[in-house]
Amino acid sequence: MSRATIYDVAERAGVSISTVSLALNAPSKVRPATLGRIMTAVDELGFVPRAEAASRARKRVGRIGVMAPFTTYPTFARRLEGVLEAVEGLDFEVVVYDEVSAAAAAPVLAGLPLTRRLDGLIVMSLPLVGEVADRLRSRGLPTVLVELARADFSSVEIDDAAGGRLVARRLVDAGHTRFGFVGEVQASAEFASQCKERLGGFRAGLGEAGLKLPDEGVRLVEHSVEAAAQAAGELLASGQPPTAVFAHDDCLAAGVLRAARERGLRVPGDLAVVGFDDGDFAEALDLTTVRQPFRESGRLAAQILLDRIREPDRPIQHTRLELSYVSRATA
Repeated sequence: MSRATIYDVAERAGVSISTVSLALNAPSKVRPATLGRIMTAVDELGFVPRAEAASRARKRVGRIGVMAPFTTYPTFARRLEGVLEAVEGLDFEVVVYDEVSAAAAAPVLAGLPLTRRLDGLIVMSLPLVGEVADRLRSRGLPTVLVELARADFSSVEIDDAAGGRLVARRLVDAGHTRFGFVGEVQASAEFASQCKERLGGFRAGLGEAGLKLPDEGVRLVEHSVEAAAQAAGELLASGQPPTAVFAHDDCLAAGVLRAARERGLRVPGDLAVVGFDDGDFAEALDLTTVRQPFRESGRLAAQILLDRIREPDRPIQHTRLELSYVSRATA
């Protein structure tokens, strides 16, 4: 059977040859639906561009990919620093793929251009739906996940639910009995987002103390300071306003602080506010938060990936990093 050509891919996907070429070389310039059709055709036909076919004679191409929502969540830059630290001095370059928010992507990674020359891939906080996981496995591309876990892929993760319980215990110990939560809305039901896990852990921790977070105390919004401020304002204007609010991350916590300031509330005297991540927002705002080791997670993910590239038959490896509660001025 003859090797599939770019003409075969174009015919199967119902697009022009130039569109296939654009999808392979500059996927961000192709509509997501069209890109998905092209990549499906590439997979079904087993198409390999000539440049890549020639490169396969070599053991490695010296390139790893890192995919994450970098522009949506600036904290991922810290993870990338850890990746770069791990490959420093090695014969590898890092290719960055910027994705949209995991909360809004449906399906995430469906258009990943696997025909580009990569030795391995790190996927940060972007869920792998079944068809994408199947693509990665069928192509034999070593892949490591960060801040999410699947049994069939190596991963570096944190326990988001445990982080929520940690916040609950600290706020209960401080004497609070009325609580609120501001988180990021999740568009896809195919996975449990970090927000959902943190909220679940927070509720569980309150329950262990005989307290509860009512449904009306939860606000899920788009990921922005403005949206969080509006949602927190609604919570604070209720008949029984919370005395403590836990935000899914530091960005949303900044919105809660804005809402408190606009209403003349003293923080933490009238309202305690806790975030999650310990990113740049937290330090600038003197925000109490849950710290996760960003740089270390990137470094470990890269080390695991490099080991798997060198030894493809290595067992799947799952690493869980510890969280810590950072007390500052807001709680």
